[in-house]
Amino acid sequence: MGVGVKISVMVDIIFESHGTTYDNERHLASGWFDADLSPLGIKQAEELGERYRDQYFATVFCSDLRRSYRTAQIAFLDRSNVRIIRDQRLNECNYGDLNQQQSSQVDPEKINHIKIPFANGESYQQTAERMRDFLTFLLKNYNGRRVMIIGHRATQYALEHFVCGRSYEEIISAPWSWQPGWSYQLKEIR
Repeated sequence: MGVGVKISVMVDIIFESHGTTYDNERHLASGWFDADLSPLGIKQAEELGERYRDQYFATVFCSDLRRSYRTAQIAFLDRSNVRIIRDQRLNECNYGDLNQQQSSQVDPEKINHIKIPFANGESYQQTAERMRDFLTFLLKNYNGRRVMIIGHRATQYALEHFVCGRSYEEIISAPWSWQPGWSYQLKEIR
């Protein structure tokens, strides 16, 4: 009788928020509106690239919204060994009728749309299902590897939920502030 061997599955994830957009500067919640990076956002993308200049990533994933993939392109422009893949599953929550409306109007509504979709949009539960599918893909295809995700608040909410086991009520209610990268070790999807 052979000795059982437990195989460990883990993906190291570095999450980075996309650079500042013109909408961010005007205090608008972009949602699925395809906002572009402002000059500050371009500078932040360049700084992101500098932070990780000597680090290796199997792949850099970003959403298919311009602010995310432009951040990735600028950050890794001069690194031919970095593969950048756009993935719609990483998109921000679709705020529907509230896309590109004042953040002061949208932010207090987020807690009410964990399960109930925004009018003509989606719920955070729906964004979570997109992310669950993406994280399952990572576990199957990137075991033992390190990846970067350049995304949005909804992307990070799902990482906090599935990797750290936090509830959406807790995550959305907590104050959010930018920092230079968050590190996650994906071993299972909670």
